[in-house]
Amino acid sequence: TNYVDLLNGVTSQLDIEEIVVLRGSTPNNCTTWEEFIASGTSIDEIDRQTRSNQVTDNDLCHILFTSGTTGKPKGAMLEHAAVCRSYQTWCEVIGLTSTDRYLVVNPFFHTFGLNAGILACLMTGATLIPHPVFDVPSVMKRIPEEKITMLPGAPTIYQTILNHPELENFDMSSLRLAVTGAAAIPVEMIYGMRERLGFETVVTGYGLTEASGIATMCRHDDDPEIIAKTSGRAIDGVEVLVVDENGSEVQADEPGEIVIRGYNVMRGYLDDPEQTEETIDKDGWLHTGVKGVMDRNGYLDTTDRKKDMIITGGFNVYPAEVENSLMSHPEISQIAIVGAPDERLGEIAVAFVVPAKQTAPTEADLIIWARERIANFKVPRQVIFVDHLPTNASGKVLKFELRESINSSKQVD
Repeated sequence: TNYVDLLNGVTSQLDIEEIVVLRGSTPNNCTTWEEFIASGTSIDEIDRQTRSNQVTDNDLCHILFTSGTTGKPKGAMLEHAAVCRSYQTWCEVIGLTSTDRYLVVNPFFHTFGLNAGILACLMTGATLIPHPVFDVPSVMKRIPEEKITMLPGAPTIYQTILNHPELENFDMSSLRLAVTGAAAIPVEMIYGMRERLGFETVVTGYGLTEASGIATMCRHDDDPEIIAKTSGRAIDGVEVLVVDENGSEVQADEPGEIVIRGYNVMRGYLDDPEQTEETIDKDGWLHTGVKGVMDRNGYLDTTDRKKDMIITGGFNVYPAEVENSLMSHPEISQIAIVGAPDERLGEIAVAFVVPAKQTAPTEADLIIWARERIANFKVPRQVIFVDHLPTNASGKVLKFELRESINSSKQVD
């Protein structure tokens, strides 16, 4: 994709004055990164302060595209005050300070890498150490080299490190802060992060690009069961509810759709007023399309996106619930559950499994094991063993690719 051409196509709509190209060839109407940095030396303090004062709370801060794990990404328009307030809260909850050395493995085009990475470090004075391309051996090597104290990421990152055959050869003693979420988390992983990797604080949360990347967070002193099984409670100044199909709040511990209202909600989708109106209702509630359950203490358990829910024989199956159940199997390192068409049941659950190191689980054994622990209609009808799960740049599993691989194999058959 030629992003410069895409931007040139909407320059007049967005009033873009300058396009900066970080690397590669630079078209005539663009600025190189070196030129952009050099231009800062010509601005005196009075001009800088004047420009700064012209920025208001409600001005557009940046346009971040949704992760695309369920389909085509959309550009969420976020505002200055929303982003700054959200991540000031984020820093306070996790306890990020100027003494921390923060290895940012998340890409800077993503809300986590940009807001919880660059912005958080600017706010607190923490040392930002970018890691250009994520792979477990290089991260494990860099932690002792750089004395890393803060390592965020999707659960797959920590699970892969814990399962690495040479973990004992790396010094992880500098680690103290971890922020994770966006996928099923086994309780054993939280204990492993604390006991084997040395993390003092492990925090989970839930957010989406349309809500500036943050809505709920656990607190550092929450029980490991709460950290693993919930995404925490709403951050200050933000309302989070679970509602039924009519938009009415459901009872505690009852499933429904997660909706969010507050300062953190986006202005809307870029060039897509219809999708914006469908997503943000007239009362200001952002409809996430994510299923969840909230307990009596306000802690949220995100079960799945509506698009990911499987309807098998008329029963609703939430992949995250099945993934959580099966992750306690000692021979499963990672798992992703997706739906596949079935003539008799409409859909069935299919499990993509990355085996734990030095194990060789079989499909039959895993299915039998699952039947002893969860309702029969939730049990995967098929298990596919893989070396790794496809993920996007932020570590989220791309389930639509797994579904496509099932459909492709059936067409070949």
